[in-house]
Amino acid sequence: MCTGKCARCVGLSLITLCLVCIVANALLLVPNGETSWTNTNHLSLQVWLMGGFIGGGLMVLCPGIAAVRAGGKGCCGAGCCGNRCRMLRSVFSSAFGVLGAIYCLSVSGAGLRNGPRCLMNGEWGYHFEDTAGAYLLNRTLWDRCEAPPRVVPWNVTLFSLLVAASCLEIVLCGIQLVNATIGVFCGDCRKKQDTPH
Repeated sequence: MCTGKCARCVGLSLITLCLVCIVANALLLVPNGETSWTNTNHLSLQVWLMGGFIGGGLMVLCPGIAAVRAGGKGCCGAGCCGNRCRMLRSVFSSAFGVLGAIYCLSVSGAGLRNGPRCLMNGEWGYHFEDTAGAYLLNRTLWDRCEAPPRVVPWNVTLFSLLVAASCLEIVLCGIQLVNATIGVFCGDCRKKQDTPH
């Protein structure tokens, strides 16, 4: 597969993953689909850090778009630089995307480890923080959170989705980083008839 086609494929995958991260983060803001809990005192810090929206979303959207554009025919065609200018931009964008995906992974991992902020025994707090993530394996503890209702499975599902998506984003941004670097130095491998005249 030539660098242009690979860039386009990776870019479309990154755009899809960043949309998944944005939607997952938006859903974390409304536990159990109820907006009545959207209050800084009722949601965990990791939800407000917007790892899925900022890191896995917007910061990965840039390299996704840059990769799709790098997969295009380019401004110079088969001439002096082919598509190397766009590939160079994609190198820097991919590095930026790796940072965003790492941010998303860190925030989401911390959200899974600490557990949600919930009401238990009349007190709001991070009641699973001391378990170091062991609450994930003990579903009987999940029902102890009185409010927001079903917040533990809601957070576990969405933060797990963010962890998985950000791991894929790191891999794809890394692939595009290597692919775009090859594209900068070697150019695109498209045939002459594929380029504009």
